[in-house]
Amino acid sequence: MANTNTVMIEKYRNNFLKEVEANVEEGEWVKMCMQCGVCSGSCPLGPHWDHPPQELFMMIRAGKREAVLSSSSMWMCTSCYNCVVRCPRGLPITHIMHGLASYANKLGLAPKNQPTKKFSKIFWDNITKTGRANELKMGLSLYFMDGMGSGVKNAMANQKLGMAMMKTKRMNPMEITGGHGIKDTGGLQAILKKAREIEDAKLKKQ
Repeated sequence: MANTNTVMIEKYRNNFLKEVEANVEEGEWVKMCMQCGVCSGSCPLGPHWDHPPQELFMMIRAGKREAVLSSSSMWMCTSCYNCVVRCPRGLPITHIMHGLASYANKLGLAPKNQPTKKFSKIFWDNITKTGRANELKMGLSLYFMDGMGSGVKNAMANQKLGMAMMKTKRMNPMEITGGHGIKDTGGLQAILKKAREIEDAKLKKQ
C-alpha cells in the first residue's frame, strides 16, 4: 500500500505541474484546487469553455501539457473576477488563466484563430506604444481584424455606439494620427524591454 501511495504522489508531482509553478503567474496555487466547480459555475462564459478552470487544473496535475497549452479555454477569461471572489480556497484563478494564456503564447502553442487571443494582442500593441489606450485605433483594429468585409459590417452595425462615444469625448477622430499618451514613453519602453529580457532568460533556463 505504501508503494502505491508513493507512485500516486509522484504522478501528482509531475513535471508539467512544476513547469506551471515556475512559469505561470500564481501557478503554485493550481495544486490547491479541490474541484468544487464553483469557478465554472460563477463564470459568465462558463458554458463556452472547452475546459473550465477546475478541469484545466486537474489536467495540469495529470501532466496533460499539450492539451492544456493548446486549449482555447484560458483565452475565454474576461477578468470579471467572479471565480476569485467565490472560490472557497481563495485561488487567484483569473491570474492563473492569464498566466497560462501568456505562457502558451510564448511557447507558440496557443490556438491561432482564437478571437480573444486576437483582442489581447490588439490591446497590448495599442497600449504599449503610448502607455494609454487609443480607443479609436483599438476599435478600428477590432472591427477589421477578420478582413475588410467584416470590418465594414462591424463599423456600420456599431455606428450609433461610435457616435455616442464621440459625444461623450470617449473617442476623438483626431486621435487616429497619434492620441494622448503618458509623459515618459521612453521609460515605459525600457521597463517592457527589461521585463522581456527577464522572461526570455527564464525560458532559456528550462
